[in-house]
Amino acid sequence: MAPDNRLTLAEARETRDRVIAALSEHFAHDVLDVDEFERRITLAHTSESPAEIDALLSDLPALPAAAPATAPATKITPALVPASQVRAEQTMLAIMGGVDRRGSWSMPRRLRLVTFMGGAHLDLREARFPPGPIDIEIFSVMGGTEIIVPPGLAVETHGSAIMGGFQEVNRAPIHPDADAPLLRVHGFVFMGGVDIRMRLPGESDRDAHRRQRRELREKRRDEKDQLRAERRERRALDRQR
Repeated sequence: MAPDNRLTLAEARETRDRVIAALSEHFAHDVLDVDEFERRITLAHTSESPAEIDALLSDLPALPAAAPATAPATKITPALVPASQVRAEQTMLAIMGGVDRRGSWSMPRRLRLVTFMGGAHLDLREARFPPGPIDIEIFSVMGGTEIIVPPGLAVETHGSAIMGGFQEVNRAPIHPDADAPLLRVHGFVFMGGVDIRMRLPGESDRDAHRRQRRELREKRRDEKDQLRAERRERRALDRQR
């Protein structure tokens, strides 16, 4: 790769890490809802222009200076494993049972995940990754897989499902940085599903559930307020007639 291209990728990576950390802070302080947060994170990952990435913060308010530092800003960039220490392949089986992997662990270059009448839960928020592409190959029959990823991890998925679902995610740059990890999830599902969720480091399942319930209540309240405003406007027009 030419030196100029390397400099551009390095600048974009530094800007991306900084902006993702700032977006995570705003999300943690409820400035952004889940949908808008994921939209901006996706744009941050897929854009290669530092200016475009920086612009994702332009319309956000400044957070209070006295606000305590939150966990997301301290760990946004995925931890890397030296290439010499990376395991080439690993296989996980969930046959009429379950696989649950979380905490600090090292991802292999290629992970095969087979579930049959069972389920798998992979929490990658504290995992260590090798630089470059990392593949998770899923084969699932009457089983399900949930993968939790941090905002700073680029992700792309492509899979097939029969009587089930395979969530499609495209959060990867057009020209991937060889020094940054890229998670690629693909495979086949029959009567099962693959679900990929993005959560902040340190956010528990209960915290995420509470946040989703709160956002749903706020959304319903906004819809009711909009409906009342439309009714008032219609009544005002009717009186004018």
